[in-house]
This record gives sequence, C-alpha cells and structure tokens, in this order.
Amino acid sequence: MHFLIRQVHGKTLKNMSIQKRSLTLFSHRTSISLEPDFWHALNDIAKNKQLSLQKLIELIDQQRENNNLSSAIRIYVLHYFQKNI
Repeated sequence: MHFLIRQVHGKTLKNMSIQKRSLTLFSHRTSISLEPDFWHALNDIAKNKQLSLQKLIELIDQQRENNNLSSAIRIYVLHYFQKNI
C-alpha cells in the first residue's frame, strides 16, 4: 500500500531511479528493472496474497500478453490497486 498512499495524498514520488533485481523464474535467471515504489507495492501485494515475491512475479509472467515483464508488473500493480480502492 506504500505506492497507493503516496498517490492518494498527492505527494511527489521519490527515488524514481530504477532498481534492477535478479530473480529465478521457472528455473531461469532473469533481471527485472522497476522503480522503488513499484518494488514496494509488489512486495505489499505478495504479502497480502500470502505469496513469495518470486511466485507473484511468475503468475504475472504467465498472464502477460505482448509487453515486457517490467511493464506487465507495473500494469498489474496499477490494476490491483484500482480494484482494491
């Protein structure tokens, strides 16, 4: 909810520099680049759904269409908070 709170109160997003993290998804190493606010939001969603971050990203990866994984994650986070406001 870290991401949502910043948006609701109209604060300027901080730390907009991209953070790159390496994960193993479906037995393959990959790197994902996201802004810190998206990493925080993604961790909050994983905790809320009682999933590991890796498992949540695997689910997002399975559901994505033609966009890259980082974009699919951002869209997933946006939709998650739109549905849960």
